[in-house]
Amino acid sequence: MFKSIQTKIVTIFILVILSVVTVIGTFMTTNIVRLYNDEFSVMMEQVFTPALVSELEKSASSGGSNGVWDIVSSYIGPLGIDTYRFYSILDAETGDVLLTSDETKSADVEKSDNLILAMTGKVGNSVNTQKSYMDYALPIGDKYIVYVKDTKDEINSITQNVLFILVEALLFSVLISILLGYFFGRTITKPIRDLTKSTEHIAEGKFDIVSTIKSDDEIGILSDTFNYMSSALQHTVNEVNSEKNKVETILQNMTDGILAFNLSGRLIHINPEAKRLIGRTFYDDLQFDAFFKEVGADISMGNIIYIKDNKKNEREAVIGGRVIRFTFAPFNLENRISGIIVVVHDITNQQKLENARREFVANVSHELRTPLTTVKSYAETLMDMDIDDKEMQNHFLNTIAHEADRMTRIVKDLLTLSRLDEGQYQLKPFERVNLSHLVSEIVEKMFFAAKEKHQEITLSAKKTPIYAMTDRDKLEQVIINIISNAVKYTPENGKIEVSCEKVYKDAYIKVRDNGIGIPAENLPRIFERFYRVDNARSRETGGTGLGLAIAKQIMTQLGGNIIINSTYGEGTEVIVSVPL
Repeated sequence: MFKSIQTKIVTIFILVILSVVTVIGTFMTTNIVRLYNDEFSVMMEQVFTPALVSELEKSASSGGSNGVWDIVSSYIGPLGIDTYRFYSILDAETGDVLLTSDETKSADVEKSDNLILAMTGKVGNSVNTQKSYMDYALPIGDKYIVYVKDTKDEINSITQNVLFILVEALLFSVLISILLGYFFGRTITKPIRDLTKSTEHIAEGKFDIVSTIKSDDEIGILSDTFNYMSSALQHTVNEVNSEKNKVETILQNMTDGILAFNLSGRLIHINPEAKRLIGRTFYDDLQFDAFFKEVGADISMGNIIYIKDNKKNEREAVIGGRVIRFTFAPFNLENRISGIIVVVHDITNQQKLENARREFVANVSHELRTPLTTVKSYAETLMDMDIDDKEMQNHFLNTIAHEADRMTRIVKDLLTLSRLDEGQYQLKPFERVNLSHLVSEIVEKMFFAAKEKHQEITLSAKKTPIYAMTDRDKLEQVIINIISNAVKYTPENGKIEVSCEKVYKDAYIKVRDNGIGIPAENLPRIFERFYRVDNARSRETGGTGLGLAIAKQIMTQLGGNIIINSTYGEGTEVIVSVPL
């Protein structure tokens, strides 16, 4: 009923006016009646003074009731005698009317409390507001009573007129209050409606709305506060959106995948990397327990949420040939677990590195164990047996020395690789090197090694010098290793071709042979440490299995590269690129 502020204001105005008019009307009518009664009593006391009473008693003795009548009649004016007020001369014993100023009202004389009191010889002057009349009874001697009575018709008429005027004023005031109430109510409700509309716009995300209400009262303060709130809210929302965009950008560009599930197990977020690693087409139906059961990860949502464990919740699974690690962690909202975040990490390369590390350790152990076993066996033989044959002793000692040298080479190469890995392998200051001349010198050095196997080694290089800023010694070490391998793995009467040429901003040193070649499946691992295509043959030639790994690392530090092309049974080509 009172949903509108305007209606409430108008109602309050009407209630206030009704209350005020009622109070005023009651106060006025009560006071008018009281004044009228008081006036009646005062008039009676002022007229019927002791002197007049004495005179009336004398007149009653000499002239009887007529004598009393004559004197009282002379005080008509002071007594206020009119159509509403009359006076009579009554018999003191019976109370009968002897003489009266209004014959029509002679029957109205009744034995009131005042009249009965006067019949006992006392003045009856009390005013009873509850009665419809007022009277005054004055005993004159023991024979007569002067009796004055007012019917209150006049005061009743006055009070009715007053009430009528008040009702008219009330109706007029109510009308005015309705008009003023709606007018003043509108001055309040219109700004509030405007603010309400502005609030609805803000709720829709339209923060450019500004309240234009100008006022010095509370509405104006509310308007200013609203504008401040709108500005602060816009700033806060912008910050939240900025942080959200940052988080979204981070999630979108993370190298790890992110999955988020709510408590019901439904997927609520997935970033591109997670999509790539999981390899699914549709994700809307992805459920936590079903998915991880599908990929073979033994875990459920209950394990994470309800089982307290200080250990990390991690599982690994193979998806699409990749080794994927899932890390699980619940996330909270308002201090309550609201879901689970899953970090998806591709550890395929890590697993490969771990496998390579284990293989490397095994290879090192194997490479060192063989010469150590030989040294130990020959040393024990020398200690346990009494050998007089100097030739046999020298053979044993030479074998021990050979195996010791082999272990020394292995350890030396391992230390070199370690320094290369840690960046501690010191290169000499780069110098201007004539690559054509350097390659020519190396081929000349390797000529006799090739000649021993009846191999033909040739050099194809232009006479124009090719200069590069590099570490001469390290580059020489790499080229010697490559040509040495060509000599080792090319059978007798084979051919080895070496060339050096400049192409744009790089020099290319090529070593091509027609040796045994490398199977295609072995080529990707050719630069791995201790990797040999033919273990027996490599050990026979004294190789440690680390030469190419060292060469690759050195060329990386020199800013160049090594590429190997090979066809099994036909030969191998090694290309060394050197930046100029």
